[in-house]
Amino acid sequence: MTFIDSHCHLESFVKAGTLDVTLERAAAADVSGLIAVGTDTDDWPIYRELATRYPGRMFHTAGLHPCAVRPDTGGDSGPEIHPFLLFQNSCPVVTETWQAAVSALPAYFDGSEPRPVALGEIGLDYFHLPKDTSEAEVLKQAQHAAFRAQLALVKKLDIPVVIHSRNAFANCVAEIDASGVNWRRVVFHCFSEGAAEMREVNRRGGRGSFTGVLTYPSAQNICEAALEQGLERFMLETDSPYLAPKPVRGKPNEPANLRYTAEFAAQLFAIPLKELAAIAAANTREFYGLGA
Repeated sequence: MTFIDSHCHLESFVKAGTLDVTLERAAAADVSGLIAVGTDTDDWPIYRELATRYPGRMFHTAGLHPCAVRPDTGGDSGPEIHPFLLFQNSCPVVTETWQAAVSALPAYFDGSEPRPVALGEIGLDYFHLPKDTSEAEVLKQAQHAAFRAQLALVKKLDIPVVIHSRNAFANCVAEIDASGVNWRRVVFHCFSEGAAEMREVNRRGGRGSFTGVLTYPSAQNICEAALEQGLERFMLETDSPYLAPKPVRGKPNEPANLRYTAEFAAQLFAIPLKELAAIAAANTREFYGLGA
C-alpha cells in the first residue's frame, strides 16, 4: 500500500532542519510520493532542489499564491499584511509586485529538469483581504490580474494547474472559464465547498482534492462534495504544515498524517483502505503525469 501527498508545503521543514526526519516518518506511514507546491519566488528554487535531490519521490510545482500577490502601486510597498497573520492563516508572506513574480515563472517551465509538474497554487482569496474597503478592492483587482496572467501561461503550456479558492469559488470558476484552460487539467486543492459546487467543477471536467479538513466534525458539506465527485477523480493531500486531520488536529501537519485522512475517506466511501490508497495514488499520477 502506498500514498501520494498531492499537495504539501515543505519550506518550513527545510528551514527548521527537520525535513529528513519528516520524510522518514512519511515513508514509515507509506507515503511514497510528495508534491511540494510553490507559492512565491522564495520557495520555487527550494522545491526544485528537493525534486532534484529525491527523484521519483519528490515532485514540485511553481506558482504565485493569491495571498502573495502585491499590487504595483508605484511605490515601495502595497497594502500591509502582517507576515505572522499570513503564516497563521495558511498564506505565504508577500514579497514583490505580482508582475515581477509572474514574469519569473516561465523560466521554471523551459524544459530544464526537473520540470514542475503543474503551475500553482494560484487563484483568489477573499478571506484575507484588508479590512479597509478601498485597499481590499485594489488587492482583489491585483489577484484577478495575477490569476489571469498565470492561467494564460497554463493554457500556453497545456499543463495541470492547482487552484486556491477561498470565499471566491464563483469568481475562480468564471476566470478559468474565460481563460480557455482545459478543465480536465484543473484541480481545486483543499476543496472546501459543497456538493453543488463540486458538480459545477466536475461537469466542466475538473476535480477537487481533499485535506484533513475532510475529517472534521463540521465538514459534512465537504464529505458530501467528496461523495458527489466519487472515486474516479479523488485525490488526497495534507497541505502541510496546515490543516492537520482530526487525530492530530491543532498540531503542525506533515505528510505522514495523510494516512489519517485516507482512513477516514475509506470509511466514507465504504471501501478497504488499500483500495482507497491505490485509487487516490493512481489518480494523482495520472493528473500530474508522474508515471507508474
